[in-house]
Amino acid sequence: MKRTSHLPADGLLTLTPEGLHCPAAGAWIDPWRPVPRALITHAHADHARAGCGTYWAVGSAEGILRRRLGSGIDLRPVRYGEERRIGEARVSFHSAGHVLGSAQIRLEAGGERWLVSGDFKRDADPSCTPFEPVEADVLISEATFGLPIYRWAPGAAVAEQIRHWWKGASERPSLLFCYAFGKAQRVLAELHALGETDEVLLHGTVQALMEPYRQAGVAMVPTRPVSELPRADTLAGRLVIAPPSAHRSAWMRRFRHPQTGFASGWMAVRGARRRRGYERGFVLSDHADWDGLVCTARESRARQIYLTHGQSDVLARYLREVEGLAAEPLAGGFEAERSPEGDHPEAGLSVEPA
Repeated sequence: MKRTSHLPADGLLTLTPEGLHCPAAGAWIDPWRPVPRALITHAHADHARAGCGTYWAVGSAEGILRRRLGSGIDLRPVRYGEERRIGEARVSFHSAGHVLGSAQIRLEAGGERWLVSGDFKRDADPSCTPFEPVEADVLISEATFGLPIYRWAPGAAVAEQIRHWWKGASERPSLLFCYAFGKAQRVLAELHALGETDEVLLHGTVQALMEPYRQAGVAMVPTRPVSELPRADTLAGRLVIAPPSAHRSAWMRRFRHPQTGFASGWMAVRGARRRRGYERGFVLSDHADWDGLVCTARESRARQIYLTHGQSDVLARYLREVEGLAAEPLAGGFEAERSPEGDHPEAGLSVEPA
């Protein structure tokens, strides 16, 4: 049976039906339901929900947040490392390295410092600001890929695999499925860093989220919406990036004998590619792998660590027994709060399978 712990009643954060609540700040972090004041770690659908009074988030996340939640939301943009006084707490946002504008959120009040990691990764990624190690007294961390089998190769190496797969099919279109916000832009940026200059075609869902990345100065290969090409074009030899929701949909009928691939950390699991019906799987994740999770827990110097999502019990036991850290899975509705559109935690926008 999974061993879980609850947050202390007198702690800086409490768990309410709306999610993680900081009474000192009068705010919720990535609330599950509408609240008066929300502190947002990033713009994926399972972390940023509509209906809140005010939203606090890193400024580079603004374009995606307004697109998802409405242009008229009351958004209070902040810079990485900038400390703000919110209520009776001091709050700062630190890069999580997950997607554009993603943050870890640190709260200080009553002589204590608590850190909520949000989703994060430590791998190099040319599409977003690098992860920043942050120390705290108490850490609440994700554990999405909290098993030792999850160890990522460098993104550049995976991008080279994608390019080789694409270029090796000169007589077929290559359809690469990945999440429209974060993963798609990372692939485009990794290909650019390899020196690729050929144009990549985009499904409309991916195209709709490109402008915030361009405005942020992220260098990517040239792109164009696939819808701009004549329907009679066979698209042989072209790379097309699309969301998983487009797989096996009517949209695919325009492609003649395409080869299909899926980019996700879940491709590290034997048989996952076949179960999902793709010809090729590329192991590329925007979450921390096992080593990244352990390193982050260690570097936080936290006296207490709570873990959410994924294999939190396995990671907690390792941190206790091997690393000598006080770590427990956090009881609550975190697993249920992942995107209802899919069956695993690399959540994308609401139109995406998770």
